[in-house]
Amino acid sequence: MSDTQAPETHVHPPAVTGTEPQGQLCTRTVAMPADTNGNGDIFGGWLLGQMDLAGSVFAGKITKSRTVTVAIDAMNFRKAVYVGDLVSVHGSLVRIGRTSITVHLEAWVTRRKETQAILVTDGNFTYVSIDDNGHPQPIKQDGSLLTT
Repeated sequence: MSDTQAPETHVHPPAVTGTEPQGQLCTRTVAMPADTNGNGDIFGGWLLGQMDLAGSVFAGKITKSRTVTVAIDAMNFRKAVYVGDLVSVHGSLVRIGRTSITVHLEAWVTRRKETQAILVTDGNFTYVSIDDNGHPQPIKQDGSLLTT
């Protein structure tokens, strides 16, 4: 390995248990009528967008830079999201490369008149750290990254 190439750091994401959220809470919002399809269910694209926003928050805390989404892998749409559901997205670190970071995201909902959270979607999102000109830049690994 050369001095200019940082080693990749791999962390195994928590196993998806389906019983409680894993990782850090990144965002929380309420699904609204404007976010529905013709059947009255929340669009999968809206939920994907909420997860991407949450992932960028998580990635930005670690990279301390702007990030852009470059890949979405292993998406699992498990249950529908309905108007009025409280949607919470939690993130866990999967991998840090030289310029990229992969985050495992879980979207959970709490339905009206219920208290138990339900896992509705999860997947892996990869972001690249960019500089002010939009070019990829190395992620500084200072030992504190795995604890954020």
